[in-house]
Amino acid sequence: MSNEVKMRVKTSLLIIFTVIRVSEECNCPTVISRSAWGARSPKAVTKIRYTPRFAFIHHSDGSSCTSVYRCKRVVKGIQNYHINSKGWSDIGYNFLIGGDGNVYEGRGWGVVGAHVRGYNSRSIGICFLGNFMSTSPTSRAIDAAKALLECAVEKGKLKENYRLYGHRDAGSTSCPGDTLYKLIKQWPHY
Repeated sequence: MSNEVKMRVKTSLLIIFTVIRVSEECNCPTVISRSAWGARSPKAVTKIRYTPRFAFIHHSDGSSCTSVYRCKRVVKGIQNYHINSKGWSDIGYNFLIGGDGNVYEGRGWGVVGAHVRGYNSRSIGICFLGNFMSTSPTSRAIDAAKALLECAVEKGKLKENYRLYGHRDAGSTSCPGDTLYKLIKQWPHY
């Protein structure tokens, strides 16, 4: 084997080892980017000044979805409603979770949301797509949300000692639905 071939093999093995190592260390779920789901450009963006110490769980109280195609349509509908009807600068949540187990980027990391009055500049908002008053999200959606929270801590996007809440903990609302609320009360950091 020539030196050039040996070097290529070593480089390839190093790349494979690095990818495996990063995959093992990173618990991040699949995130469908704004461009991939067809997001409109925000009217304004305000950055969060400090690492958030709160995470709020919501439900959209609307249509659920179990396919990427359908979830993209639901997320677009939510963004249109928030911008056109509510007059907000963008979709209100930082991330949205579909029944397909994917995370859809809303405002994303480090951006002030519009999901809990008084907490938007110091929290991330995670919305499950659907109504969870009497039913639970899919296990894939729940796993994605838990992985997103772990990922946020690992990436320094959420304080390690963060507090988890349901939207109703900070206002008079039935959000995130009775069944989902009972579930998240069993999660770490609640």
